[in-house]
Amino acid sequence: MKTSAAKKISFVCIFLVVMFLAPAAWFVYDINRPFGKEGETVLVDIPRGHSFVKIAKLLRAKGLIRSEIFFYFLSMSKGVVHQIKAGEYEFAQPLSPRDILDKLVKGEIKYYRVVIHEDLNVRQIAERLNQFGLINEKKFLELSENKDFLTSLGIDGDSVEGYLFPDTYLFDRSMGSRQIITRMVGEFQKHITPERVKRAHELGMTTHQWVTMASLIGKETGYSREKGMVSGVFHNRIKKGMRLQSDPTAVYHLKDFTGPILRSHLAADSPYNTYRITGLPPGPIANPGLDSLMAAIYPSSGDFLYFVSKRDGSHFFSFNYSSHLQAIKKYQTSGKKE
Repeated sequence: MKTSAAKKISFVCIFLVVMFLAPAAWFVYDINRPFGKEGETVLVDIPRGHSFVKIAKLLRAKGLIRSEIFFYFLSMSKGVVHQIKAGEYEFAQPLSPRDILDKLVKGEIKYYRVVIHEDLNVRQIAERLNQFGLINEKKFLELSENKDFLTSLGIDGDSVEGYLFPDTYLFDRSMGSRQIITRMVGEFQKHITPERVKRAHELGMTTHQWVTMASLIGKETGYSREKGMVSGVFHNRIKKGMRLQSDPTAVYHLKDFTGPILRSHLAADSPYNTYRITGLPPGPIANPGLDSLMAAIYPSSGDFLYFVSKRDGSHFFSFNYSSHLQAIKKYQTSGKKE
């Protein structure tokens, strides 16, 4: 009897051990076994505030894990249930659940390399960011004119125009418009040193006027070697009380403007149109690069008052109106700028 009872107890013990070890072995096997089709890439966007349960369901729906329960136990064992970071992830399969969890905890999100060229306006920048799916274009533009937000960024103007520094950025889709704008304005502020601000003040310009001047310079010429001369013309005109007559200011108010600037544009009733107003417009018309910003506070010496396009991207500069008229006849089929 004792032998029979002992056998039964041994059998039960063995059964219990097997019942425990089998799932444990399967768990270890599952979390370390690569899953997914070879060479396939899966994108997963994990929103902020998503619970672990929702994240696990999302991963299973995307075909990245086989078992939500095993994935939970894996996270529990590593103590990282609440450490998964939001964002868009790119998974190059096959990957094991352990590999996937490590990537989520480390926050190895997908970044987009976005080049913001000099002299784009805020609408063009919003369009570019929207092409990468990084922002909602409408909300971005609304935020760019939000007075409370602008004040928090230290911008003394009606728009973020001019303060989105041109550079190459790495953005991710968890950032949103507010964070992206803050990042770009932060890059701008790195270049607005106290010495440069002091120099602008010595020339009679506020920081906002300095950026506005730089935006005109950048829109007039893409040649760095010319920017100091364009700046000199503008500074000379301001000293003499002459209108700046900068063509790009006449079309700034036109959304998505492309094509040649016509005489009708120069007569437009816009507060930015320097053919109709005296001095600088109320704010920047684009987002200038560092060379334009530097040219605005370090204009070339000389008495140039006019310049005209030579139709190759460069310009001819004149000291007086008669010389300017001759340049127009030489380089332009019809004169516009006076």
